[in-house]
Amino acid sequence: MKIRVLSSIAAVFLLSACTDMPPLNFSVPNVGVSETKIPAEVKAINVSVARPDEKAGELETGVETIAPYWQTALQDALGRMAIFKDDAPTKINISVKILKLDMPSFGAAMDTDTIARYEIIDRSTGSIVYTQDISSNGHVPGDYAFVGAVRARESVNRSVQNNILQFLQALETVDIKKPMFPVKDTGKSSATPTS
Repeated sequence: MKIRVLSSIAAVFLLSACTDMPPLNFSVPNVGVSETKIPAEVKAINVSVARPDEKAGELETGVETIAPYWQTALQDALGRMAIFKDDAPTKINISVKILKLDMPSFGAAMDTDTIARYEIIDRSTGSIVYTQDISSNGHVPGDYAFVGAVRARESVNRSVQNNILQFLQALETVDIKKPMFPVKDTGKSSATPTS
């Protein structure tokens, strides 16, 4: 009896030691070329983390380390989607702010909830062409992997992938000529009058 228990414990440790932690991988699978084309060139993509007064929920410690992975995955997805035109006269920036990243601490099934604010900004006018807070979930069932940390990491991957995917789907409806928040022209020149 004692030998069986010790063997079971040893097997658990061996299985957990053999299980590889999945890398942070936010690359969205199966992104195809869009039939819709937005007549604008993307000049910059930036991903940042919300300040404490901006956040919309729990932001895990160390969340700032995922911003570069998110940015790379978004650039890759937009490149594969080919929805923007590189030679267009309108130049835009895409800004992503992570408002919530709530990872599970324990459990069989793991769910990570994410909220991010996406903005498309016209560089010449400062107008916000598009803005939306996108909520997503990454669910990993208990039978995905024996080790809870592996399931938790994969739930983060899936949550961010789903978040980016929703943004890509929303892009199909963006009209660059109709900004959501146009900058009002006051008619005043910033130039100093000469005498």
